[in-house]
Amino acid sequence: MSDKKSAIGVFDSGLGGLTAIKQLKKILPNEHFIYFGDTGRVPYGTRSFETVLQYADDDMRFLMDFNIKAAVVACGTVSAIALPKLKEKFPLPIIGAINPASCTAAQVSKTKNIAVFATQATINRKAFDEELKKLDGGISVYPVACPMFVPLIEAGYIDKNCAVTRLIAAEYLEQIKDKNIDTLILGCTHYPIIKELIGDVATEVLGREIEIIDSGLEAARATKEILIKLGLQNNCEDEGSVRYFVSDETQNFKTTASIFLGEPAENVTKVSIG
Repeated sequence: MSDKKSAIGVFDSGLGGLTAIKQLKKILPNEHFIYFGDTGRVPYGTRSFETVLQYADDDMRFLMDFNIKAAVVACGTVSAIALPKLKEKFPLPIIGAINPASCTAAQVSKTKNIAVFATQATINRKAFDEELKKLDGGISVYPVACPMFVPLIEAGYIDKNCAVTRLIAAEYLEQIKDKNIDTLILGCTHYPIIKELIGDVATEVLGREIEIIDSGLEAARATKEILIKLGLQNNCEDEGSVRYFVSDETQNFKTTASIFLGEPAENVTKVSIG
């Protein structure tokens, strides 16, 4: 049986979930985390509905072997497609990336015009659209698929002044230029790496500043709330830890992970999955 000192499981299709780990470590510094990045089967955003369901099930089964007390699905695609099935199947709190970000966006938006940047699979699933409409039927949602962001981020094109990434961001923002949006949800956990760049380009393209919602940060905040509510927060004063597991070669993960974490990723192990 899990208890307060048990770890929290976090999984993603690859590296994006590390932005959630970074926020979780800040918000819950005494907790232990098990992170699984399915780097051998990334990306999930271009996979079929059935494949994403299977991969999500594989990932959760792997984390359950560590007797975790809660799980964070730090992947917009899995949150959009597989979260209800995971909650039905696994008897523990499971926090996705869509509801927390949607709740915050609905609270802060004054125009009720909210844009969503996400993978094609998440956009196709209309998960953010449905969640935001449930929260407030008066909200208008403007989804934009952003297929170029993930490869650019993983290749290191993340500097605020990077011309190519700014050009792509401008192209995506042009699609919502006339929608009077005041809030933008970053619906993929890769995207917060370039949050400052997106905000800067948004001011140029839209002619005003907008609220930008980091789905990883909101998932971390929701995780803390749930742990407190269920009496599962680790209250010891010892510093927490993170163990990293990946399904492909570890060195590339370590190198790129430092971009997401802002520090080296230690304790990385390659495992077989599925």
